[in-house]
Amino acid sequence: MSHDMSKDNLPESHDSHGTAVATHGDPFADPGLPAHEPRRTDIDERAAKRAERQVAMLFILSMLSTIGFIASFVIFPIDKIVYIFPIGHVSALNFALGLTLGVALFCIGAGAVHWARTLMSDHEIPAERHPIEASDEVRADVIEQFKTGAAESGFGRRKLLRNTLIGSMALVPLSGVVLLRDLGPLPEDKLEHTGWREATKAKPLQLINMNTNEPMKPEDVIVGSLTFAKPEGLEEDDHDFQVQIAKDALMLVRIAPGDLKDEKSKEKGFEGILAYSKICTHVGCPISLYEQQTHHALCPCHQSTFDLADGARVIFGPAGHPLPQLKITVDEAGYLVATGDFDEPVGPSYWERSR
Repeated sequence: MSHDMSKDNLPESHDSHGTAVATHGDPFADPGLPAHEPRRTDIDERAAKRAERQVAMLFILSMLSTIGFIASFVIFPIDKIVYIFPIGHVSALNFALGLTLGVALFCIGAGAVHWARTLMSDHEIPAERHPIEASDEVRADVIEQFKTGAAESGFGRRKLLRNTLIGSMALVPLSGVVLLRDLGPLPEDKLEHTGWREATKAKPLQLINMNTNEPMKPEDVIVGSLTFAKPEGLEEDDHDFQVQIAKDALMLVRIAPGDLKDEKSKEKGFEGILAYSKICTHVGCPISLYEQQTHHALCPCHQSTFDLADGARVIFGPAGHPLPQLKITVDEAGYLVATGDFDEPVGPSYWERSR
């Protein structure tokens, strides 16, 4: 069997009609590139203007869709269900958000593609393979080609396209910013106040013993003891009890009047009974250790130490400021009551602190 290749089926030459042929010594012809054919927008300025308006409309539609995304987030309640054929029953909010965001992103992509296919240069330029590391001449050529491409794209000359593209690209990220609002309810001033804010001089709140769940009288707090209390009306079966007690928790200590060092702190107490926040001002751990000889309270987490006889001043550890103090007195029945909130926000320091 002969292995000689027949030359009958090999391409012969490029004829007058442009058919590829084999060159001398190479049986496979280089097909080359087809002759360039100008697009309608290349030869008709009206067609180019029409394409420009179409691209601009896509970018404007993207901007409107982004605005619709933000409006949907505000308008539709989270629990509203609607029927959409043929999908069925869906969340109105999720459907609106998905539809508007999808249209916004699609219109940016479609506009960019339409711009490239109708208005940017489409001349085919063959390039030889070259080493990965480019020479200075190649780098200079790339920069020059970039400048040429930028000029041919019409980005600088076609202001309508440029402005609408920038507008749509600037608005789309707002969709992600708006979604941050869904992380949870706004704190407002909740970090600055506790459940004791309901107490007033006209309508004070009783101090309830955490162990007995009963109102407290001055004689219930003896010198050298540490007692924990909560505000009247806060019950353990409340759905938000843990959230509230994390701010409302109170510790009561009774110190002999002669041992009190801070006059302001003494005025907020009653007959040597002082009421301080139980929440450490370092990272919010509950304080539960008390040394009755020195009147020092110790946080078990990071050993922050507070002098309760001196306005709960920090004498050791990483805590940033003293424990907030609650002003207390007694009501007509002789029970310990609070007449207002803590003198400053409880717990760790935070940059929004305004008082």
